[in-house]
Amino acid sequence: MVVTDEDRPDSDDIVGPADARVLPRFAGPATFARLPALGEVSRYDVAVLGVPFDSGTTYRPGARFGPQAIRAGSKLLRRFHPQHNVEPFHGQQVVDAGDVVANPFDIMAAVESVQRGANELLDGAPRLVTLGGDHTIALPLLRAMNRIHGPVALIHFDAHLDTWDTYFGAPYTHGTPFRRAAEEKLFVPGHSAHVGIRGSLYGPEDLVDDSAMGFEVTGTWELDELGLAGVVERLRTRVADHPVYLSIDIDVLDPAFAPGTGTPEIGGFSTRELVAILRGLRGLPIVGLDVVEVSPAYDHAEITAIAAANLIYETLALMAAE
Repeated sequence: MVVTDEDRPDSDDIVGPADARVLPRFAGPATFARLPALGEVSRYDVAVLGVPFDSGTTYRPGARFGPQAIRAGSKLLRRFHPQHNVEPFHGQQVVDAGDVVANPFDIMAAVESVQRGANELLDGAPRLVTLGGDHTIALPLLRAMNRIHGPVALIHFDAHLDTWDTYFGAPYTHGTPFRRAAEEKLFVPGHSAHVGIRGSLYGPEDLVDDSAMGFEVTGTWELDELGLAGVVERLRTRVADHPVYLSIDIDVLDPAFAPGTGTPEIGGFSTRELVAILRGLRGLPIVGLDVVEVSPAYDHAEITAIAAANLIYETLALMAAE
């Protein structure tokens, strides 16, 4: 919803975040952006769900603490987005739905819990924003999205493809969710993309297999050639008119901007570059988002958590601006 002068007063039934000019940021509820909790409103348009789970990681653990870190980093957010001229928390009712209880000892049980929790929230509204957690959780989230929206155009921001078959014989890990999603036909092949891919691979077959699943790859190195506008245009052309799901692994950012993550890779986007790409997606029918792999134990001065919170804010602004 675009904000006009007539729209400036809050909608009668929408409850927004606490105002930092009245209640200091270091006080108040520990919800995302200090928004109302799920049970405090009669209806919602977008639910924010935490998934404190990292049993699918293959290197540094700690993303189970990502949701609470992102919520803490969101205390700096304000109500008005000047570039889009929208109020992401007042043109739509956004609520914090708390955390899914994800079994830390049983990956399949955790996957089922995430899918069940996402399904319950999507029965109340068609849009979901998820705070990870490791990237394993993208699979059950896509399953839940598929139930409501059918196959989505998947835009996957990441340093890594996450389309490998198994790790140590395990088919459900943070490096395999989009291989399983392809097998289950949860996204639209030919209209889905990886963005920010870089670093070494296990072999040339990684890219061959990935292409066969229907992805187009835009690596960070191509930003120098295409420019920000070129990357945005490529993505907009790619997804066409399909409902769009965004999956953001925070390691798509360079470690200088997001050190608090499990598998860092040099040569990533800056926060400004990634925000510019997201802003270029305005007008696309974005139905969901996950931001994953925030591992606060490796963070410095909350910069990774703050980056993650702002990427969520940017996406909520896109949803409000439709």
